[in-house]
Amino acid sequence: MLVQVNTDNHVHGHARFAEYVEGELRQALERFSAFVTRVEVHLHDANADKSGATDKRCTLEARVRGRDPIAVHHAADRVEVAFAGARDKLVRLLGRQVDKARPPKGLDPFDAVMA
Repeated sequence: MLVQVNTDNHVHGHARFAEYVEGELRQALERFSAFVTRVEVHLHDANADKSGATDKRCTLEARVRGRDPIAVHHAADRVEVAFAGARDKLVRLLGRQVDKARPPKGLDPFDAVMA
């Protein structure tokens, strides 16, 4: 799974934070590693230099093998909180999609991906 971190001009995306984001995503999405090929992280500051209650925004876009990409958003007062909220939303959404795609009995389409 490839993790790509993108920031705008007002969010400082230093290497240590990018490593933290990548590690957290790999750990959170470990059970979906056979299905997810790439995750793009977009970090934005809506108000630039001004402060606000929910001016930091994190968008996570996951590319799922054989399906359309899915995206989730979360806004908060800090980049770390926005990322954590978006990460949790992505895990819940992927869990629902994988569970819906699994047949109640018979051949599991995701087993072919893992083989």
